[in-house]
Amino acid sequence: MHPLNVLFVAGFGPITQSHEKSQSLYVNTLNLPLRAMEGNETYLSSEKGEIGGVNHFALWPLAQAAQSCFGSEDWPSNITAPQSWIEFEVEDITVASEQMISKGYYLLVNNRVEPWGQSVTRFLSPEGILIGLTVTPWLHPEKID
Repeated sequence: MHPLNVLFVAGFGPITQSHEKSQSLYVNTLNLPLRAMEGNETYLSSEKGEIGGVNHFALWPLAQAAQSCFGSEDWPSNITAPQSWIEFEVEDITVASEQMISKGYYLLVNNRVEPWGQSVTRFLSPEGILIGLTVTPWLHPEKID
């Protein structure tokens, strides 16, 4: 089997349960350059290079994480609700997904192409972190035709 090859951390952030409290800390107190994405007032994020050391930092509401994983705004009560998320950019999403399955991880999302063009596989870590293995075309401008 091919090895899973992580290229870099593509993004990180807390999964929020109170938009107002999280915005107060991260935007108003820590002064992070976070702004709402077009059409989504509660997903606050930075752009590449605005916060040193991370390509994308965002406050991701739990309801939106649940929608991404389960197609519903309710996180299932039988699955631990995550406190944070991290995405690892991988060389090959198919290989990465197969590796996770072969190691016994339960995939919440398996190699799905999101409407914005990112390919993603999601699962929970033993610590309860929502982990994404991704291929994000705009993070590789040299590969875009």
